[in-house]
Amino acid sequence: MAEISSSLEDYIEAVYNIFVAENKVKAIDVSRRLNVSRASVTEALQKLEQLGLINYGHYGTISITDSGVKKAKEVIKKHEILSLFFEKVLGINHEIAEETACKIEHVIGNEVFKKLEKHTKEQLK
Repeated sequence: MAEISSSLEDYIEAVYNIFVAENKVKAIDVSRRLNVSRASVTEALQKLEQLGLINYGHYGTISITDSGVKKAKEVIKKHEILSLFFEKVLGINHEIAEETACKIEHVIGNEVFKKLEKHTKEQLK
């Protein structure tokens, strides 16, 4: 699967989370979730559609493709493991752990992430 920008990762994650919670997604929902303008959402959704991660109709709902679900779950997993590492292994408070995980999830390489994931799971046994 092609790499996407950190901004687009935030969008696909938001689309996925909204869909899981509400079983439907509209652009306004994404705008509210990410606290960004509708114009920014439209541009991002068009890019995600070009990448085959969502199906997007300007006045309808947004559906997430199988590739989109896979990508969203990858981003969410990175976030969860990073947050868990910061909070449970390093003892950082929850809010800071979440904020830091959100920043790092977009730039951490796969090799580093796999080792961090393994280490975190071993520490929490």
